[in-house]
Amino acid sequence: MANPQSKQSERKCAVRLAKATDIPQVIAIDTENTGLSKAEYWEDLFERYNNRSTDMDDDTQPKSVKRYRFFLVACDGDTVLGFIIGEVRAWEFGSPPCGWIFAVGVRNNIRQGGVGHVLLDALNDRFRKAGVNKVRTMLARDDTLIMSFFRSQGMMAGPFIQFEKDL
Repeated sequence: MANPQSKQSERKCAVRLAKATDIPQVIAIDTENTGLSKAEYWEDLFERYNNRSTDMDDDTQPKSVKRYRFFLVACDGDTVLGFIIGEVRAWEFGSPPCGWIFAVGVRNNIRQGGVGHVLLDALNDRFRKAGVNKVRTMLARDDTLIMSFFRSQGMMAGPFIQFEKDL
Protein backbone atom coordinates (compact mmCIF):
# COMPACT_ATOMS: atom_id res chain seq x y z
CA MET A 1 0.00 0.00 0.00
CA ALA A 2 1.23 3.48 -0.81
CA ASN A 3 2.66 5.65 1.91
CA PRO A 4 0.03 8.24 2.98
CA GLN A 5 2.47 11.02 2.03
CA SER A 6 3.21 9.55 -1.41
CA LYS A 7 0.87 11.98 -3.16
CA GLN A 8 3.56 14.64 -2.66
CA SER A 9 5.87 12.90 -5.13
CA GLU A 10 3.31 12.84 -7.94
CA ARG A 11 4.20 16.46 -8.61
CA LYS A 12 6.61 17.08 -11.46
CA CYS A 13 10.25 16.59 -10.70
CA ALA A 14 13.28 17.48 -12.78
CA VAL A 15 15.93 14.85 -13.49
CA ARG A 16 19.48 16.02 -14.06
CA LEU A 17 23.09 15.07 -13.47
CA ALA A 18 24.00 15.21 -9.80
CA LYS A 19 25.92 18.25 -8.58
CA ALA A 20 28.40 18.36 -5.71
CA THR A 21 25.82 20.27 -3.65
CA ASP A 22 23.37 17.33 -4.03
CA ILE A 23 25.66 14.77 -2.42
CA PRO A 24 24.72 15.52 1.23
CA GLN A 25 21.06 14.87 0.34
CA VAL A 26 21.98 11.68 -1.57
CA ILE A 27 23.91 10.51 1.50
CA ALA A 28 20.89 11.29 3.70
CA ILE A 29 18.52 9.35 1.41
CA ASP A 30 20.84 6.35 1.31
CA THR A 31 21.33 6.48 5.09
CA GLU A 32 17.56 6.60 5.57
CA ASN A 33 17.09 3.65 3.18
CA THR A 34 19.97 1.44 4.39
CA GLY A 35 20.66 2.52 7.96
CA LEU A 36 24.35 3.05 7.05
CA SER A 37 26.10 6.36 6.46
CA LYS A 38 28.63 6.01 3.63
CA ALA A 39 29.65 9.60 2.89
CA GLU A 40 33.08 8.76 1.45
CA TYR A 41 31.53 6.16 -0.88
CA TRP A 42 29.02 8.64 -2.33
CA GLU A 43 31.59 11.42 -2.68
CA ASP A 44 33.88 9.02 -4.58
CA LEU A 45 31.04 7.94 -6.88
CA PHE A 46 30.22 11.54 -7.65
CA GLU A 47 33.84 12.23 -8.60
CA ARG A 48 34.01 9.16 -10.84
CA TYR A 49 30.63 9.63 -12.51
CA ASN A 50 29.95 13.34 -12.80
CA ASN A 51 33.32 15.06 -12.77
CA ARG A 52 33.39 15.79 -16.49
CA SER A 53 33.50 18.83 -18.68
CA THR A 54 30.48 18.04 -20.86
CA ASP A 55 26.88 17.32 -20.01
CA MET A 56 25.00 14.21 -21.21
CA ASP A 57 21.76 16.16 -21.03
CA ASP A 58 22.60 17.62 -24.43
CA ASP A 59 21.96 15.67 -27.64
CA THR A 60 25.54 14.70 -28.41
CA GLN A 61 26.62 11.07 -28.52
CA PRO A 62 28.80 9.94 -25.61
CA LYS A 63 32.44 9.60 -26.65
CA SER A 64 34.55 9.17 -23.54
CA VAL A 65 34.33 6.53 -20.83
CA LYS A 66 33.05 9.05 -18.29
CA ARG A 67 30.24 10.00 -20.65
CA TYR A 68 28.95 6.42 -20.39
CA ARG A 69 28.48 6.85 -16.62
CA PHE A 70 25.43 8.52 -15.14
CA PHE A 71 24.72 9.77 -11.61
CA LEU A 72 21.25 11.33 -11.84
CA VAL A 73 19.02 13.01 -9.27
CA ALA A 74 15.31 13.81 -9.30
CA CYS A 75 14.66 17.22 -7.75
CA ASP A 76 11.84 19.46 -6.71
CA GLY A 77 13.55 22.83 -6.54
CA ASP A 78 16.65 22.37 -4.37
CA THR A 79 15.31 19.21 -2.74
CA VAL A 80 16.71 15.90 -3.99
CA LEU A 81 13.85 13.39 -4.05
CA GLY A 82 15.87 10.43 -5.28
CA PHE A 83 18.89 9.27 -7.25
CA ILE A 84 19.95 6.57 -9.70
CA ILE A 85 23.41 5.54 -10.90
CA GLY A 86 24.33 3.44 -13.89
CA GLU A 87 26.82 2.92 -16.65
CA VAL A 88 27.29 1.24 -20.00
CA ARG A 89 29.45 -1.87 -19.79
CA ALA A 90 30.64 -3.90 -22.75
CA TRP A 91 31.75 -7.47 -23.38
CA GLU A 92 31.82 -8.67 -19.79
CA PHE A 93 31.39 -12.44 -20.01
CA GLY A 94 30.53 -12.12 -23.69
CA SER A 95 27.67 -9.67 -23.19
CA PRO A 96 27.32 -6.97 -25.85
CA PRO A 97 27.21 -3.39 -24.51
CA CYS A 98 24.32 -2.86 -22.11
CA GLY A 99 23.28 -0.48 -19.37
CA TRP A 100 23.90 -1.48 -15.76
CA ILE A 101 22.03 0.07 -12.82
CA PHE A 102 23.84 -0.27 -9.54
CA ALA A 103 22.20 2.22 -7.19
CA VAL A 104 18.74 3.70 -6.82
CA GLY A 105 17.14 5.43 -3.86
CA VAL A 106 14.08 7.55 -3.13
CA ARG A 107 13.11 9.37 0.06
CA ASN A 108 11.09 6.95 2.19
CA ASN A 109 8.17 9.36 2.70
CA ILE A 110 7.49 9.66 -1.05
CA ARG A 111 8.03 6.09 -2.22
CA GLN A 112 5.46 4.61 -4.62
CA GLY A 113 4.78 8.07 -6.00
CA GLY A 114 6.57 7.72 -9.32
CA VAL A 115 10.00 9.23 -8.57
CA GLY A 116 11.83 5.92 -9.07
CA HIS A 117 9.99 5.38 -12.35
CA VAL A 118 10.96 8.85 -13.60
CA LEU A 119 14.60 8.26 -12.63
CA LEU A 120 14.72 4.86 -14.35
CA ASP A 121 13.16 6.30 -17.51
CA ALA A 122 15.73 9.11 -17.58
CA LEU A 123 18.61 6.67 -17.14
CA ASN A 124 17.20 4.37 -19.83
CA ASP A 125 16.98 7.35 -22.22
CA ARG A 126 20.67 8.04 -21.66
CA PHE A 127 21.50 4.37 -22.22
CA ARG A 128 19.60 4.47 -25.53
CA LYS A 129 21.52 7.59 -26.58
CA ALA A 130 24.71 5.67 -25.79
CA GLY A 131 23.59 3.00 -28.27
CA VAL A 132 22.51 0.15 -26.01
CA ASN A 133 19.17 -1.65 -26.04
CA LYS A 134 19.28 -3.69 -22.82
CA VAL A 135 19.52 -2.75 -19.15
CA ARG A 136 20.57 -4.99 -16.26
CA THR A 137 21.01 -4.83 -12.51
CA MET A 138 21.89 -7.16 -9.66
CA LEU A 139 20.35 -7.24 -6.20
CA ALA A 140 20.12 -9.36 -3.08
CA ARG A 141 17.54 -12.15 -3.24
CA ASP A 142 15.94 -10.98 -0.01
CA ASP A 143 15.63 -7.32 -1.08
CA THR A 144 11.97 -7.67 -1.97
CA LEU A 145 11.35 -3.92 -2.04
CA ILE A 146 13.83 -3.16 -4.81
CA MET A 147 13.00 -6.44 -6.58
CA SER A 148 9.33 -5.41 -6.69
CA PHE A 149 10.31 -2.01 -8.05
CA PHE A 150 12.39 -3.43 -10.91
CA ARG A 151 9.71 -6.02 -11.75
CA SER A 152 7.08 -3.28 -11.82
CA GLN A 153 9.26 -1.54 -14.42
CA GLY A 154 9.24 -4.59 -16.71
CA MET A 155 12.56 -6.12 -15.66
CA MET A 156 12.92 -9.86 -15.07
CA ALA A 157 15.60 -12.45 -14.35
CA GLY A 158 18.35 -12.47 -16.97
CA PRO A 159 20.65 -15.10 -18.46
CA PHE A 160 23.52 -14.80 -15.96
CA ILE A 161 24.18 -16.54 -12.64
CA GLN A 162 26.21 -14.76 -9.99
CA PHE A 163 28.95 -16.70 -8.13
CA GLU A 164 31.01 -15.68 -5.14
CA LYS A 165 33.58 -17.04 -2.70
CA ASP A 166 34.70 -15.93 0.75
CA LEU A 167 38.35 -14.83 0.87
